Amino acid sequence: MKRREPARQVSRRNILEKSLSVSVGALGISAGQTSIVETDVSVPTPDGTREAALFDPRQGTHTCILLWPDAGGLRAAISELGRQVAARGYVVLVPNHLYRSARPPIFPPGFDPPNKPADMETYTRITASFFAAGAIERDAVAYATFLDGRPEVKKGKKLGVIGYCLGGMCMMRTAAVAPGRIGAGVSLHGSPLVTSRPDSAHLLAPKIKARLYFAIASDDDQRDPTLKSQLRTALSTARVRAELEVYPDARHGWCVPDSKAASNKQAVELAWTKMMALLDRAL
Repeated sequence: MKRREPARQVSRRNILEKSLSVSVGALGISAGQTSIVETDVSVPTPDGTREAALFDPRQGTHTCILLWPDAGGLRAAISELGRQVAARGYVVLVPNHLYRSARPPIFPPGFDPPNKPADMETYTRITASFFAAGAIERDAVAYATFLDGRPEVKKGKKLGVIGYCLGGMCMMRTAAVAPGRIGAGVSLHGSPLVTSRPDSAHLLAPKIKARLYFAIASDDDQRDPTLKSQLRTALSTARVRAELEVYPDARHGWCVPDSKAASNKQAVELAWTKMMALLDRAL
């Protein structure tokens, strides 16, 4: 079921029902048979209104999850991940994190910044405002406030956060800016988690109260093996309950269905299992 919900006219809904036999894309992980309500929502933030997709299991109220997309933004593959998590009994919000500069679809097929200079120029321009100081934190607070006001959300429950690629850094910033609200956070091939900047995500560890899980790609680890050590030290020193795990045969992006790296089905299944175990346990 998909509902398009205008920002100010909630009663005017164009409803399309569909029953989903939910699985993790074509990746071989069954999440069961359920019916999910997908709603296009508008989330007010201090910097403007943001498009987002909200996934709801329909029956009763549920704990909620904020799912930060990867660098490719809100698109079919990321929405499918939101449906899959919702099928486990969570209300899931998937925002367009690049709303200040672009509306979905953000990038065209074949977009390849690492190998095409023109694409890199476009990517840098579109993402510049997203990386501005305090932007992620402002958005994170706005998302939590939005979810707290939804009738589908179970009151008094902690919020979970999932981040793919650069969403891993967003997960940490969300957990730090709302420590009393965030109960669990998962980073899947997250980047950048550790930088030399004074506002690096790993330096926020003392503010984090949530339980965390980091699934690290082998090629990310090979590029700089010290990053996981710096992250682990920061989290341990701050007494954050966290697990860091390098996936030896998984390349960056392996958890996203439309990524070229998503061919390692065993690694996909393991990351999914570890993620859901943490969310179910901590929330």
